[in-house]
Amino acid sequence: MGSFLSQRELDKLTQVDASAFPSPVPLQMVSNGEFNPLPQTVDQRKVEGRLRTIADEAGRRLGMDRRQFLRSSCGMAAAFVAMNEVFGPLFKVDAAEAKEPDLAAARANALSKQFIFDDQLHFVRDDYKFEGLLGLAQYAAEHWNPAMNKEAVGMTLDRYKFGNFLKEVYFDSDTTIGLLSGAPFDDPSHWFLTNDQIKEAAETVNSIAGSRRLLFHSVITPRQPGWMDEVDRVIDVVRPTSWKGYTIGDPLSPQTTKYPWRLDDEKLMYPFYEKAVKAGITNICIHKGLLPKDYETSIPGGAWRYADADDIPKAAKDWPQMNFIIYHSALRAFQENPVDDLAEFERTGYVRWTSDLAAIPEKHGVSNVYADTGTCFAVSAVTNPRFCAAMMGTLVKGLGHDHILWGTDSVWYGSPQWQIEAFRRLEIPEDMQKKHGFTPLGAANGPVKSAILGYNGARHYQLDLRAAANDLPLDGISQRKTAYLQNGGSPSNAAYGYIVKPG
Repeated sequence: MGSFLSQRELDKLTQVDASAFPSPVPLQMVSNGEFNPLPQTVDQRKVEGRLRTIADEAGRRLGMDRRQFLRSSCGMAAAFVAMNEVFGPLFKVDAAEAKEPDLAAARANALSKQFIFDDQLHFVRDDYKFEGLLGLAQYAAEHWNPAMNKEAVGMTLDRYKFGNFLKEVYFDSDTTIGLLSGAPFDDPSHWFLTNDQIKEAAETVNSIAGSRRLLFHSVITPRQPGWMDEVDRVIDVVRPTSWKGYTIGDPLSPQTTKYPWRLDDEKLMYPFYEKAVKAGITNICIHKGLLPKDYETSIPGGAWRYADADDIPKAAKDWPQMNFIIYHSALRAFQENPVDDLAEFERTGYVRWTSDLAAIPEKHGVSNVYADTGTCFAVSAVTNPRFCAAMMGTLVKGLGHDHILWGTDSVWYGSPQWQIEAFRRLEIPEDMQKKHGFTPLGAANGPVKSAILGYNGARHYQLDLRAAANDLPLDGISQRKTAYLQNGGSPSNAAYGYIVKPG
């Protein structure tokens, strides 16, 4: 596993092109590599324009340049002020936070000790060579953003590696404990980390901390040759915190993948569940959703059906000992204008596939189905926060706020702090609450948001909250974070997925 980076190395790593606008919240869709992002929308350009004005005016009064201001607590607040001005009052933010550092800092400090468990984190191994991942950024430079260069973080795989992961997740955000994930591909060389490397990464972070700061998945690959042998080996040797699987098969190539599968395939999957239950590893995290609008025609042979929620109910009912945690909340919609997604919801009350997931407990009488917010929250919060509110309202109403786990899919989206702040501030509009029977999300540290941000994960993974409150503030990660902040460390405001820039 890569070594911890010095501050000088971190500064070099997180260098961004001077022409980029360093918003603390991404102002266009960012891809995690599993879908093609939309270009910046008209509304997002309006938010950027308004945020530039606020940053320049407020920064001037505070003696900061634009970049310094946007890295501050005031800058984070200013981003949500600008978003409210364009999208409507969906985020709880006082305009004074964008002007008064003491006020912004007081709020940030008051919430900084909130327990946050992130159940979906990523980085890649040091020897990762798959150009398909880096090629996304290279293509963007060639076609949309010539200002990008190979020395900048946006053009090197270092942005996805261990040192930057540690900085972005633990130093630049309020994340307390994380769960490191992986992804299977038909070509084993494309894996971000092997199952053994995922475990090694967790052990490295926990060794630095002297405490348990990082949990880990082992990835299963049903139908691939020898997959059950790997399950047996993992149970005996690796002992993961939980399992991770992709029913769609290869997430980067669903059109050509050779190994899709269903959760309710009795012959294929039930022997695995039996082994998992016997081993006491009963949390299984399943990638669902994230398909293009033309999924019915672009993915041949009906293979898109492996990505929807149709196979969850029977598996959940037949295996009540297992917890089925559905990543991305099964949200299908990503590549079309988010206004269309919102319009469908306003007309029908339906969020494609997420509503199907949320309906499972009542419809099928099960209580072991859960949703994760990774990517679906990040993308919808910056493209159309009203749609994001509709999605969260749907999940809370159907599953209950105690059945939703916080995930950010970082480091694809840079530091998870902006997502944490967006969720802390998001509220479901009153008209939407009345029309659809949604309940408020409430205060940033209220029961609903505190459960989703951390307590649900703690319960699921049997974490000791008392130890987290008493011991983690004194561990090695906290000590390094304190030194980093005292030496002037600050977030880069960079996102490490890829975006589409206008020509």
